Amino acid sequence: MEEIRFDSIQQVNDYYGITTFHPLVTVVHLERSNYTATTKSQVHYGVYAIWLKETKGCNLSYGRTPYDFDEQTVTSFEPGQTVTVEVTDRSVRPKCVGLLFHPDFLNRTNLGRNIRRYEFFSYSSTEALHLSETEVVVFKQVLDMIEAELKHPIDNHTRELIVSNIELLLNYCLRFYDRQFITREEINHSVVKQFDLLLREYIKDKALKQGLPTVSYFADKCCLSTGYFGQLVKTETGRTAKDFINDHLLTAAKEQLNDERLSINQVAESLGFEYPQHFVRFFKQRTGMTPKEYRNAG
Repeated sequence: MEEIRFDSIQQVNDYYGITTFHPLVTVVHLERSNYTATTKSQVHYGVYAIWLKETKGCNLSYGRTPYDFDEQTVTSFEPGQTVTVEVTDRSVRPKCVGLLFHPDFLNRTNLGRNIRRYEFFSYSSTEALHLSETEVVVFKQVLDMIEAELKHPIDNHTRELIVSNIELLLNYCLRFYDRQFITREEINHSVVKQFDLLLREYIKDKALKQGLPTVSYFADKCCLSTGYFGQLVKTETGRTAKDFINDHLLTAAKEQLNDERLSINQVAESLGFEYPQHFVRFFKQRTGMTPKEYRNAG
């Protein structure tokens, strides 16, 4: 298996055999490059990358889990990620375009300060973005603007314009993901239903030994990344996954407090709180009463 490292834009351009117009940003058209894909390769990203693939012919996997990666699909990677690429049909010339930029390009910019807002860079298995024909046109139009600016002689406006267009592209991706969450309503509903069942089971049978339930635990059980899972739950329910967990914890807490055979410390422990005072703080923040006051009021 071929090992590929993209720690700089120059490495990216050298690998694909294309001209470097800017040391920190590039747009790659695979069908126009001298690139010849190996059957299987592992790419280590030290840069940000957003790829739009318009043809079939290869599979991607992050860790051991395959991407939901097909025609008219966008995948995004951030520095530190390693992705396996497997070519399944060497007779197909890949129609694929990518924007790659080094994190240093965003230094001292609003986009650099807010880059964590774009959680899709850390999405993993079965979480690729599927675009409509119209969305593909929009995506490529923004890339065309970035590419035109890259080929323009560098001046005092170059960085600001390119950063603005990168941010525009990322914001469109946010919109497209929101649309995908909505159009996959049936899938979303089944995930939330599974989340609800797993959470009830966890509070009943596992919290005592394993501690407080976490969003990442349930995301993993649903075979989704934490960020994608959280956005899916919020889109479907209008509440964050953390709020969803806290609602169930509060309901369970009230039920147990109604059983006067249980001490408040026992209730706290059974729900996964390491320290009773943490449970008291949690309960009061959500009800305005301490557990003792709630019990006495009943």
